[in-house]
Amino acid sequence: MGIGTWGLSGEAYGAVEPADAERVVHRAIDIGITLIDTADAYGAGKMEHLLGKALAPYKSKDLVVVTKGGTDRSTRPARKRFDRDYLTESVERSLKRLGRERLDVYLLHHPSLECLQAGEALETVATLKHQGKIGHYGISTSDAEAAMLALDRGASVLSMPYNLFHSVDLHRVAGEIMVNGAGVLVHSTLAYGLLSDRWTRERTFAEGDHRQKRWQKHELEKRIEQLDAMRFLVKGNVRSLRAAAIRFALQNHLVSCAILGPRTVDQLVELVRETGGGPVYIPDADFATLPRTLAKVGISM
Repeated sequence: MGIGTWGLSGEAYGAVEPADAERVVHRAIDIGITLIDTADAYGAGKMEHLLGKALAPYKSKDLVVVTKGGTDRSTRPARKRFDRDYLTESVERSLKRLGRERLDVYLLHHPSLECLQAGEALETVATLKHQGKIGHYGISTSDAEAAMLALDRGASVLSMPYNLFHSVDLHRVAGEIMVNGAGVLVHSTLAYGLLSDRWTRERTFAEGDHRQKRWQKHELEKRIEQLDAMRFLVKGNVRSLRAAAIRFALQNHLVSCAILGPRTVDQLVELVRETGGGPVYIPDADFATLPRTLAKVGISM
C-alpha cells in the first residue's frame, strides 16, 4: 500500500492544515509504507514542496516518490502541456521542490491519446531518464488505449483507477502489462470514499469537494444501492467493506501498489489496521463469485 496526496493538498476534499498533512506522511513512513504519490498540480506545486520538507528526515529510508506532470496551472483555466520545453522545466521544478537528485517515478498526468501518438512527450521523459533525472516513467490514465500505447513506446509504469466499481480498464491492458513487465499503481481504490460504506442516499458534498461535480444525484444513489451486492465480502477477518475493497485491489497479481488517500492520521491507522498485515486477500471462493454477483447489479468486471 502507498499513500496519495491529492487529498492532503487541501484541494480535492476540503482544507487540510500543512502540519496535519506532514503528520500523515510521517506516520505512514513509521508504519512501513514506502511509496508516496503526488503531482506538481496538487496545490500548484505546494504539495511537492510540503513533501520535500516532510521527507527530509528520512533520507536514509528506501522510499519511492512518484510525481506527475503535464498540467500548467499558470493559466486560468489550467491547461494540459506535454511539449518538450514545458516537461523539461517541470521535472526541474519537481526535483527542486521535492529536494531530490532524481525522481523515482515520473508520470505524464492524464495525457490524451493524440498527445501520446505525437510522441514528443514520451520521447522527452525517455531523454530525461537517460540523463538520470528520472528513474522510471509512464502515465497516469483511465484510458486503456492510451495505457497500451504508452507501454508500447517504452513506459514502465502505469497508474490507473481500479476498484470494485471500476476494474475493466486495467483488465483490458493486463496482457500488455504482463508482456512488458510494467509496474502498476492503482488509485481510486475506495472510489473517492464510496467504498467506505459510510454514506447515505442523501449524502451531499461541500463547495470545492470534487465529488460535488463527479456524480449526479441519481448516479450516487445507484452506486450506494450497489454496495449491497458487495457486503457478502465482509466476514471473518475482513471487518469492513472498506477493507474488502483494499484487499480486492491487492489481490490482483498485476498490482504493484494500491494507493490510498487518508487525510488524517486516524484515517491512515484505521485503513492499515482493517486491512491487516500482508499478504491478505479476499477468500478465493468469494473472489470467484464477484464477477457474477456484481454483474447482477450492473457492474462489469
